[in-house]
Amino acid sequence: MTDSGNAPGTEDGVEAVDREVCWRGRGVGLTVVDVDDAELLQRWRCDPVAVHRIGYWPRALSSLRERVERQRDDNDRDDFLVLLPDGTPIGHIALFDQDLADGTAEISLLMDERHRGGGHGSAALDALVDLAFGELPLHRLQAVTHTDNAPALAVLAGAGFTPEGVRRSACLHRGRRYDAAVLSLLRPEWEALTRPRSWEL
Repeated sequence: MTDSGNAPGTEDGVEAVDREVCWRGRGVGLTVVDVDDAELLQRWRCDPVAVHRIGYWPRALSSLRERVERQRDDNDRDDFLVLLPDGTPIGHIALFDQDLADGTAEISLLMDERHRGGGHGSAALDALVDLAFGELPLHRLQAVTHTDNAPALAVLAGAGFTPEGVRRSACLHRGRRYDAAVLSLLRPEWEALTRPRSWEL
């Protein structure tokens, strides 16, 4: 372990943010992503593990900033930073491709490498699922990841997502083809979960 030399209130250069928390989960809060978060999102998206397991392709910061700006007005997308209780941002979670007529949407999750495996990703996913089914008229949530992304598959299974199938040879990465696992969670399955809902915490 090395001393990062960060100022008080920072963690490896990630400063706590003083932002309105719009939704809460077990030990985490969600706040809406803003344009000024682009640099932080860029750092997370350039992490080699994220690039490999999630399949992100690093883009220029200016391009990401423009995309965040453009997506703020998308009615079919909601992006959030995942925050610790002290305001430290530790991840990004999104509900996108929302189709309120059909009641469907897709979920994506990206955690800071220092906060993977500690349960925060699961807490953030549960919180967003509660938001999707508790506040929106959604019936089906979908998630897609590489079939060899064991940590993501475990988090999704823990949240109640069921494997639906595999998109064979769906993406190219590092010179080889990868299959993509498709998982889903339906409203009745969420209703049957015995865990406390976000508003009960």
